[in-house]
Amino acid sequence: MPKALDIIRNEHRSISVVLDNLRRLARDAMGRGWRVDKAVFGAIVTYLENFADRVHHPKEDQYLFAALRRHDAQAEALIAGLEREHAGGEQALRDLRQSLDRFEAVGEAGYAGFEKAVEDFAQAYFEHMRKEEQQVFPLAQKLLTPADWAAIDRAFEENRDPLATGRAEKDDQKRFERAINLYSDR
Repeated sequence: MPKALDIIRNEHRSISVVLDNLRRLARDAMGRGWRVDKAVFGAIVTYLENFADRVHHPKEDQYLFAALRRHDAQAEALIAGLEREHAGGEQALRDLRQSLDRFEAVGEAGYAGFEKAVEDFAQAYFEHMRKEEQQVFPLAQKLLTPADWAAIDRAFEENRDPLATGRAEKDDQKRFERAINLYSDR
């Protein structure tokens, strides 16, 4: 398997850990007096903004998706849909921050809306990563040349995921804790 696909899969794992913890944070608000730890929430959103939206997605768009387009015009609909989802990431994160603000303003009465916003955001993100791994990866492995992979591998080896250690994580909580430590204003 090309290095880039291993890197993307590992980056997806980091993003998944962060999303799972975002969902847990929303669920735990009930037991915390209808409050969310804003530092943790902020660290999660900042990681998604700084890494997923500004590093991970642009590399997929500029290298992996562009190479696929050169080899298979029929991949256009799939790629265009994924690129639209990438482009909507910043707005989705702003919407998520606003849902927290609304929840904090009204308390318990706003919880259902906040929890739904978090769940919808996470589910959409999981579905996006599933499409990439189950549809784009096999297509790329089938169509791309060694020269394509060399360029894609170089791009993905440059700006690595700040949560990844380069080895398999036995404890995903450690990965999430790194997110908090890297992005929290504590």
